Amino acid sequence: MRTDHRPQEPPMVAVLARPGPPSPRPAISVRRRPRPGRYGPPGAGARRREGGRRLGWAFIGGAAALVPWMWMLAATMPSTATVSNWSAAWVGLDAMEAAALLGTGVLLVRRDPRHGLAAAAAGALLAVDAWFDVTTSAPGAERTVAIALAAGVELPLAALCAVLASRALRPRGPAIDHEMKDGWQRLVGSTPDG
Repeated sequence: MRTDHRPQEPPMVAVLARPGPPSPRPAISVRRRPRPGRYGPPGAGARRREGGRRLGWAFIGGAAALVPWMWMLAATMPSTATVSNWSAAWVGLDAMEAAALLGTGVLLVRRDPRHGLAAAAAGALLAVDAWFDVTTSAPGAERTVAIALAAGVELPLAALCAVLASRALRPRGPAIDHEMKDGWQRLVGSTPDG
């Protein structure tokens, strides 16, 4: 016997398919229909969305604040500097690149969709490395080698990582809505689970 007085909603089934050849590994994601009051008080989702919107505006404000800062740096920074931890900075950057590439490779081998996060980090680090290799190299042969490495290795690998990251963000396979009953999952359209 039902004790609550909420109107019953008809079950909803959504099947989304990506065109193309069938995947050797079926990808099915299951979504739960949100119910009012189930995950906190009514309006909690709206508050979370508003908090996310505020955070977005804070990031936009941070980006805008960097514009005068960059202008000031361009006007006041010396063209040369002596750095005490120069080798540690470059070894640390290369170590972070290696860790990101290793993580991307391991997750790809395991077919883990989180490889996109590691690929995004690796691509960003490779692009930063290419930028600083070229801009901090001495004119002449050193700069030529830096440009060749950036154009031939670092930037193409960064572009590949960006493609991997963007593909990992795309929705995969059909999505099936389901209902929860007494802690057991029942897919809409399947036999009742009692």
